[in-house]
Amino acid sequence: MKSRLILTVAASALLFALPVAAPVRAQTAPAAASTAIVAPPLGFAHRVLPNGLQVYTSRDASTSNVTVQVWYRVGSKDDPAGRSGFAHLFEHLMFKSTENLPTETFDRLTEDVGGFNNASTWDDFTNYYEVVPANHLERLIFAEADRMGSLVVDADVFASERDVVKEEYRQSYQANPYSRFFGLFVPQTVYEAHPYRRPGIGSIEELNAATIDDVRRFHATYYRPDNAVLIVAGNFDQAQLDGWIDRYFGGLTNPATALPANAVVEAEPAGPREATFYGANVPLPVALLAWRTAPYGDADRAALTVLDGVLSTGESSRLYRSLVYDKQIAAQASSSPDFAQQAGHLTAYAVMAEGETVDTGLAALRAEVARFRDELVTDAELAEAKNELIADVLRSREGVDDRANALGFALMWDGDAAAADGEVAAIQAVTAADVQRVARRYLTEQRMITMRYLPADEAHPPTEQNKDVDAPVHIADLALAGEPAVLLPEDQRAAIPAAGPESDLSTPAIADFRLDNGMRVLVAPTEGVPLVSARLNFDAGARDDAGKPGLAQMTAGLLTQGTTTRAAPEIAAEIEGLGANVGAGAGVDFTSVFANAPANVFPQTLALMSDVVRNPTFAQEELDRLRDQTLDGLRVQLSQPGPVASQTVGRVIYGDAPYGAPGGGTTTSLPTITREDVARFHAEAFNPGEATLVFSGAVTVEQARALAEQAFGDWRDRPSAGDRNAADAAGPALAPRVIVIDQPGAGQAAVVVAVRGVSRTDADYFPLALGNTLLGGGYSSRLNQEVRIKRGLSYGASSNLGVRVDEGVFTASAQTRNDAVPAVAELILSEIGRMGTEAISEAELGPRRAVMLGGFGRSLETVDGLGGVVANLALYDLPMSELAAYAGNVRNVTPEQIEAAFARHLPGSEASLVIVGDAAQFIEALRAKYPNVEVVALDALNLNSATLR
Repeated sequence: MKSRLILTVAASALLFALPVAAPVRAQTAPAAASTAIVAPPLGFAHRVLPNGLQVYTSRDASTSNVTVQVWYRVGSKDDPAGRSGFAHLFEHLMFKSTENLPTETFDRLTEDVGGFNNASTWDDFTNYYEVVPANHLERLIFAEADRMGSLVVDADVFASERDVVKEEYRQSYQANPYSRFFGLFVPQTVYEAHPYRRPGIGSIEELNAATIDDVRRFHATYYRPDNAVLIVAGNFDQAQLDGWIDRYFGGLTNPATALPANAVVEAEPAGPREATFYGANVPLPVALLAWRTAPYGDADRAALTVLDGVLSTGESSRLYRSLVYDKQIAAQASSSPDFAQQAGHLTAYAVMAEGETVDTGLAALRAEVARFRDELVTDAELAEAKNELIADVLRSREGVDDRANALGFALMWDGDAAAADGEVAAIQAVTAADVQRVARRYLTEQRMITMRYLPADEAHPPTEQNKDVDAPVHIADLALAGEPAVLLPEDQRAAIPAAGPESDLSTPAIADFRLDNGMRVLVAPTEGVPLVSARLNFDAGARDDAGKPGLAQMTAGLLTQGTTTRAAPEIAAEIEGLGANVGAGAGVDFTSVFANAPANVFPQTLALMSDVVRNPTFAQEELDRLRDQTLDGLRVQLSQPGPVASQTVGRVIYGDAPYGAPGGGTTTSLPTITREDVARFHAEAFNPGEATLVFSGAVTVEQARALAEQAFGDWRDRPSAGDRNAADAAGPALAPRVIVIDQPGAGQAAVVVAVRGVSRTDADYFPLALGNTLLGGGYSSRLNQEVRIKRGLSYGASSNLGVRVDEGVFTASAQTRNDAVPAVAELILSEIGRMGTEAISEAELGPRRAVMLGGFGRSLETVDGLGGVVANLALYDLPMSELAAYAGNVRNVTPEQIEAAFARHLPGSEASLVIVGDAAQFIEALRAKYPNVEVVALDALNLNSATLR
């Protein structure tokens, strides 16, 4: 599904994850090893067309794919006055029609051949990008040139996409209480004059004010060759590519109107400022400090970036260690540096723990920031932060699209392609004195902006978004659009170039052997970046919680919180010093411990992974700490319609059977979990005889064998091994239900249709998987076509096959405005019903095969993705030959098999309906259709019981 992203400084802050399954994360090698890991140069060739289009190309014969990207130097800062959100709305429209391409053709040229496309709007630029099999390159060059030169916008498309953006606004900012704060209120407070203060999403009112003529003038003004950069990377012939670029882009011209001036200079802060905001459904208050700093191209950026790394990256960072771990006053504490083209800022924030006040959090944040001004960071902290950042560069360049992105960001923010290749050197050059200098320069009390975000009440109603904001650019400054472009008659359109010869999907050979203790070891060596990934999987998960929901996830989360030789802070520091990602998580059926590290320090990383798996202590204080953090996370999750619906579905489909309980636990089950419960789960489930260890990446089979022997060879099963597995995890089939969870004031409603499904090993897996791709897998799927594209009722609708060891749960879902709930529910149910009752054409099915095959192929291109595919085969006891057979299994599915499989396993008549939203706005219309609808108030919802009460 196209996300049509609006990316802001707060993007990472908006995803409040439950801490149980989170890794202890770091991103580099230690200081002694960092010089051995080098980020290879991007290696792009550069030329400029006569019309001013900048072209960067990089050939990589090791991949079968190619990425085509066009970056335009226009972003949300360029939204005209009275039209905030306009650049982002326009981005949506760019995927519609041109003179030669009917609407949705971009999806036919990308998704339907096994690739993907997307775009994102930033403050300073908008980027459009596609990844496709290399034989489709010319077609993408043609299409990108056509929408640069002849975009078509008609009234129906304009109205539909504007409605989609409104739903995006409701989903991101009205249904998510923290997005409102970070995405709307923080920018408008940090900046007093610069247009960066306006949110990229805009507002409903200003979206309504936009007109078609505005759109056409915006395109004429900014979407021009001399304001764009074309980046192509992947497998191609350079001379042939140059010819295509000249042919399709060379004839485009620029308007006579100059680009509107937009270079507002934000004045230096006159003194400290404070602001307090209130929001509906805010479960935990937020304390935040902000400072305006420097733009991306400033020499101080590297030092500020390293400072931020010391402050908040990983569990050994200052904010986590002080506010979350030691003082336990915050459920989450972090910071975020934002470096845009014309200005920058840094925020440090704390989502307070239950019962803690924002003033306590503000005092703790001030104290941690003051340390940077008052004393030098330690050598160890400096090395960790540098190494984290350098390894992040390494991980961000695994694929051709990743490398193209790195170049694009450098060009847009710094204006210099060399800035991307100089990133590592700039970070390595930062000293402790540099960190202190920028802290004293920018992060002062006089420059500080203090913000509080609190739950609204009768005395303090929810804060409204500030919409009365002027901007440097006005509609009158835009170029005149001229004669509107229209889709030409079919016989007058330029023909889309034919695709080249198709290449076969290649899969690696997998080594498969066992250690003497019975542990199975699988090895998938790759070439490319020097990274290695390991996964150790156990046959036990949330289904085995034995009446205490959350036990498996709590056990997994505690593994990195102390062993017989290392305390939790020591583990965090060692992981971050190695530049590794090490963590664990429990799914429904399985538990997985994972590690990823640069190849030169992977042996040390695997040794640490072995220690946390084999020797955890499960200290009571660590259990108490993690339980409190998890409970705070649940409170946040249960304030949002989507997560509430997801946790309710299990009980509706499985009742009181093991699969029915929420895997993350409930607010009443988590307090009952004892240290003895956790230790018993570990003793019974974590044993080598039933475990599978998967290596992938820059490791040979011989190296993997030696590493596995050293880390796990002397480990032996305990007598209690394998005693936990739940019998009949899915339980008996239950009658369908219609459930409404009433959340008064919810900014949007979540609609989920659920049907009891199949196991991963069912003979109908591939027909159902391919059918699911047709129904709800991707932007062009039937559900998204009906709900989003045709009617603008949601930001996106999708479905998930949801296979498990026992019978899984199929879901189809969308979020929509509250009054549209009955219509969206009916559309989803209708489309599910069609799958098992109407014939599917081969013409419709062919592109969906490409979607599945393309996604599978891309998953093999990263070390973690490849390891995950291999591990999943092993978890379900499927032969490794399934890796090479995947393409054939997909291609051999017939339309008749899909129809029969849906009719047999997923009939619409057996579907349950779960809706979470403001029931007052839709319950009567819903009850007219479903007289037996059950309504449960959110504050009375009991996820420990199948009755939900």
